[in-house]
Amino acid sequence: MSTNTVSGGDSRPEVEDLEGENEWTQLARKHWPKSVKTRKINPDVIKKEIWDVLQNEGFQYRSLLILENLQLLENYLLPGYTEASTNYHVLLISLIATVKNRENLRVWDVFSDDGERFSSIFRRVLSMSLDSSLPALVKTHILSFLISAFQSLDNGLIRKECAPLVSVSIWQNLASEAARERRFEYHPQLKKAWRAADKRYHSSDENTQAKLRFDRAWLYSLLLDFIARLQEPGTESLVYCERFLEFLTDLESQLPTRRYVTALIKDLNLLALIRLSSIFNGKENGLFRDLFVLFRHFVNFPIDDNTGTQHTKVQSYEEHCARLARLQRVALKNFQEKLTVLALSNYAAIDNRGELEILLEPLSNAELAELSDLLGYRTTYPPSAKVEVGRELLLEVLLSSHERRRTFRDSMGDLSILPTEASLYEPTLLRNEHYNGSRSLAIPKLNLQYLSVGDFLWRSFVLYRCESFFEIRKNMEETIKRLQPQQTQLPNSVRFDGFSRMAIPISKPAIIEAAPPRVGQDRPAVVRAEIGLDVSRLAESVRREWESLRQDDVIYLLAVKPIDSSRDLTNGHAVHASSRDFGLRHLRAAEVEQVLDDDGRVIRDIPGSETNGYIRRPRLRRLIIKLDTAAWKLDIERKAEGKPDVYESLNVVVRRKGRENNFKKTLETIRSLALSDIPVPDWLQEVFLGYGDPTSAHYTNLPNSLDQLDFRDTFLDWPHLVESLNDQAVEPKSAHGSNVKPPFVLEGITSTSTGPTRPSKKRRRDDSEVSQSAKKSVKVSTYQPPNNGPYTTDAPKINQVRFTPTQVQAIMSGTQPGLTVIVGPPGTGKTDVATQIINNIYHDFPSQRTLLIAHSNQALNQLFQKITKLDIDERHLLRLGHGEEDLETDVSYSKHGRVESFLDNRDHYLAEVNRLVADLGAPGAHGNSCETAGYFNSVYVVPAWSKFWDIANAAEVSTLDVTTSFPFHQYFANAPQPLFPPEASKEQTLGIARGCQRHMERIFTELEDIRPFEILRTARDKANYLLIKEARIIAMTSTHAAIRRQEIADLGFHYDNVIMEEAAQITEIENFIPLALQKPKDGQLPLQRVVLCGDHLQNSPIVQNLAFRQFANLEQSLFLRFVRLGVPTINLDHQGRARPSIAELYKWRYPKLENLPNVLTEQEYLRANAGFRYEYQFIDVPDYKSKGESQPTPHYFQNLGEAEYSVGIYQYMRLLGYPASRISILTTYAGQMALIRDVLGHRESKTIVGSHVPILVSGCLPFVTDIILSLVRTSRVGYLRDIRRLTVALSRARLGLYVLGRRSVFETCYELREAFTKLFQRPNQLLLTTGEMFPASRRLGDEAEATEMAGVEHLGQYVFEITKAKVESLKARGKPLPAIEETPELLRMDVEDEGEGMVGEAMEEEEEEEQGEDIDGVA
Repeated sequence: MSTNTVSGGDSRPEVEDLEGENEWTQLARKHWPKSVKTRKINPDVIKKEIWDVLQNEGFQYRSLLILENLQLLENYLLPGYTEASTNYHVLLISLIATVKNRENLRVWDVFSDDGERFSSIFRRVLSMSLDSSLPALVKTHILSFLISAFQSLDNGLIRKECAPLVSVSIWQNLASEAARERRFEYHPQLKKAWRAADKRYHSSDENTQAKLRFDRAWLYSLLLDFIARLQEPGTESLVYCERFLEFLTDLESQLPTRRYVTALIKDLNLLALIRLSSIFNGKENGLFRDLFVLFRHFVNFPIDDNTGTQHTKVQSYEEHCARLARLQRVALKNFQEKLTVLALSNYAAIDNRGELEILLEPLSNAELAELSDLLGYRTTYPPSAKVEVGRELLLEVLLSSHERRRTFRDSMGDLSILPTEASLYEPTLLRNEHYNGSRSLAIPKLNLQYLSVGDFLWRSFVLYRCESFFEIRKNMEETIKRLQPQQTQLPNSVRFDGFSRMAIPISKPAIIEAAPPRVGQDRPAVVRAEIGLDVSRLAESVRREWESLRQDDVIYLLAVKPIDSSRDLTNGHAVHASSRDFGLRHLRAAEVEQVLDDDGRVIRDIPGSETNGYIRRPRLRRLIIKLDTAAWKLDIERKAEGKPDVYESLNVVVRRKGRENNFKKTLETIRSLALSDIPVPDWLQEVFLGYGDPTSAHYTNLPNSLDQLDFRDTFLDWPHLVESLNDQAVEPKSAHGSNVKPPFVLEGITSTSTGPTRPSKKRRRDDSEVSQSAKKSVKVSTYQPPNNGPYTTDAPKINQVRFTPTQVQAIMSGTQPGLTVIVGPPGTGKTDVATQIINNIYHDFPSQRTLLIAHSNQALNQLFQKITKLDIDERHLLRLGHGEEDLETDVSYSKHGRVESFLDNRDHYLAEVNRLVADLGAPGAHGNSCETAGYFNSVYVVPAWSKFWDIANAAEVSTLDVTTSFPFHQYFANAPQPLFPPEASKEQTLGIARGCQRHMERIFTELEDIRPFEILRTARDKANYLLIKEARIIAMTSTHAAIRRQEIADLGFHYDNVIMEEAAQITEIENFIPLALQKPKDGQLPLQRVVLCGDHLQNSPIVQNLAFRQFANLEQSLFLRFVRLGVPTINLDHQGRARPSIAELYKWRYPKLENLPNVLTEQEYLRANAGFRYEYQFIDVPDYKSKGESQPTPHYFQNLGEAEYSVGIYQYMRLLGYPASRISILTTYAGQMALIRDVLGHRESKTIVGSHVPILVSGCLPFVTDIILSLVRTSRVGYLRDIRRLTVALSRARLGLYVLGRRSVFETCYELREAFTKLFQRPNQLLLTTGEMFPASRRLGDEAEATEMAGVEHLGQYVFEITKAKVESLKARGKPLPAIEETPELLRMDVEDEGEGMVGEAMEEEEEEEQGEDIDGVA
């Protein structure tokens, strides 16, 4: 997908455009030099040298980007703006601000220093939006600026300006006073707001009244202008109208802006006017019609605009019937002669458009107008709207108002989940593919706010489906390209000269069964088919991949014909209108049911096929598949009409990688959630939708918050407790004072501070600060932890982390009911915080269950491994999904692993029971089963303990008598001895006895828990019982939750708490689904806690398609939206992972980030990096062999110079003794990763430093001691301009960071100046010190002589000389050369932007397929 064009072939600017001698750079040097804010403005420069040039070239996006990169806004336009500035000055500000928004830059921060100046600029933009003398193209750009503003209502500056434009005052423009009064009848409280607005107007001075008149008339005037333009011809008018529909749709899609706007839109009969317009009915204006459909969806969305309550299906129908009843009453009363049939018909007979039009036919034009008047519809318009109110318009108004409307649920049900060639190549999807920002798109956006949960699910469904189909289409096109279909001499015969590991040519599928339709359906219940796969020529690894297809995996059956050679292909596709342009005639999706071998047997395991030393090569595999029944029905109907049979022409089967192919289950999950009305918990509903007080879900505002909590081992000692609650008065309840030792129980904690919060929206309009509450006291008590038994394994695992005060705030908030949002910058320990929250919940609320969610298996496993080290019984832990095998633990935590563990524990505990039987001398086989063990406990063990306690609790009994009467000396003989120390007091002796009893009780309790696994017979039943009954902490990825939601919910799974790691990297729908993995109880989801941990200033969710990422905002996470809405966040503020100097490179993103003592005192942080003058450095890499960046295939960026340089640094470090495990090479593009692999492989046989194939780590990048970072780009910054990406890149290193890049590219980037300014303070050439080996004795900061590397060749020669000297030294001493060791991990930042970062399959097709990190399924 190309994003390098906007119109007319505009390309994105490169370094020479920003540093060369073109007209824009010369203008910038003359009038606004770098880093100089110019306040003296020359209007002629604005008009003649900037505006006129831009207007003459049609506002080419390339020029606008150059000006934005040259900091025209920051250094010239904004500093020089005054009230006297020209309109061209203001227009340029809005243009550049729009460019910044399209580039996903922080546009409004530029205006934040001067609110009055921004207000002046914004008011002037509003005025110019009404200026009829401006060309449509200019007004379109103004609309884009306003759209950006109304999408940023979380910003105080924007909200202050936009809110009055959509307030109740705009109802001044309704057709009549009666129309307004009808609105007040539905919601009487609105009349109070109307009177208040009217009172404010009349009590204001003349200037304020003029402003208020403008505010209430602005939108009405825009709407009239839009109505007038609907009949104007021309491309510019069309583009303006498309953008205006986008603007109106944005207003309608958020409750605060639609509350009063909807009434105005309906009053103007806008939907009817658009539908009858010449633009709407223009043959080529498909985009405008699609935008209208989207706009109509939101205008008619079933919601109460005042309360925000979504109407149920019954309520929507009752409202529809009320409109029909009113029509019938008016018809019967005023037009009885002509409309009797209409008045007496049932509702079903008159809510059909065609039938109603026939019934209204007898009315004359005048009577139609009278009927419309009586029903309250507008029949007159101002002359500026150029509306002729005739019969056609009146009929359309009446028909569209009274016809039965399809709901959003109906539209979701109609959309296919499995693709065909028709759905993959829908015009709407193709427009999305070639999005460049110049035109609107007819797709919903993810906003700050949603109308309802159903609205959110509908938008997510549409966008997720579009994104999935986009990826499928790309895969299919790439596969066909690789197969190289060629026409043979035989008719309808195709030969494939190429190869793809993801596809196999086949003969037509054989239809096995077409089952009759289910009741109420018109398509077959199931259609089964069989296809044969010739695997005889496949490599072993590829064949095993095909054999590993699982049940319900989606595969694709293609009918492929040779590609028309007259069409030019670019990156596997051209601008096209149909699938035939790629040779794809038909596509049908199917689901795998079984994979059979040559003999028709089901392949479950893949056994070795070696016999007497001979490996038999399989020739055939057969797939039993289930075809898409909806597509099958249509195909059969077409065949009956005499059209060719689709299934006769299918000749290729294609599979996709597992992590990419989960779309069907996810779409089914989203649709089922929307259709079933799964509610959000009441306490979370308003915050989730984005309305009301953003702090309302915080525990301090909830009625069920806990005033007393046991924090167990959260605090290490009393000083730790006091310093953690530094804003509270900490008072011990006991007389021991500060000698109190943990565990601590805290009382009075509901008022504890939880970091900065934002007041409600109403309060935020005030500039006054919220008064801080007085310092409150917290009462602290303690208790003696129970003795759990005499064995070392009985001792609890204790937390050793000394949490910071902010981390303690996060733990306290997360342990309380409600919503907790934890922002964790790099190295601040958010995973440790999450594990401690889990530990506290586990022990404080033993009846509750907690669900752990993460985006990647790697992050989930890191969290899970820390949980296993806490005092949590492993039988209560469960890890779902296929990432469990990567857990670095001795025990399996998968479902079947847990079942096996239970059965293993059963044998162990029954052996313990047999020892007890021997100790007590009880006759019988008590240790045969859990059931007999339970009888033994109740008959023998419990009475023995009762008898003992009767003796031990007697007042006159001595310690010796207690010891002597203890009945289990023989059983505990294998415990550390003496069991009862002679010097122990009676109380201590009784405590030991209680511990022994607890140990024994735990045995029988666990046997009772294991008993169901004796009774249940099948492995599936045992695994499901474990999930729904036994496990208390269940971990899975967000992908697994999405694809298994229905299955898990149907089992009756329930949970009370959700904790999400990496929440900022998960799309919003994947954030939501884990909240709804259970069925409601009494109409409510029983969730008590939601804890989101993440960092919105680092990576966002990965969305490949630019349209969905930028226009639709699909990369928005729930975490980021909550932060923008002002939900209280706890910002962890101490990092303990990186050197302080390296942390300074990204600390500017986290102003309050400090360093923990360990990075200031530990030796590894104080020592210099051996062989390097600096611990971090930017190395300016010039062209290597006269070349900088290159693109072997589109969007597949490589830089040979940086690849050679990074490998050279790595080899140098290894020669100095650095362990390979502490070095990683991080690159920003997949092409560069492949190139570095090649360079490493080339060096393997030439040096004594190993270079095995490195590891690709995607998604969650690990933290590594030393990072070599290759930025790759030499023409422009690329996607690193998004500062979130740069933050990730800079924050991976702990002790050493060496950045390879082109200084001239990155020093011109305004957004990155904070980080690169620090990097550029050091020399641009790599400085190496001599005579040092790892680890260095030199301290960081000590002076040392250094050798400057002049370039790639110099470094290569330097490494060669060191290698040569080392080899000669080893030979001289008679020692063998060292064994080859592993290379560094090779990491790629797994993010996509502008098509960049996408894996170029042309380069990696022949490599082994990387294991996806989220190929999840039921174990």
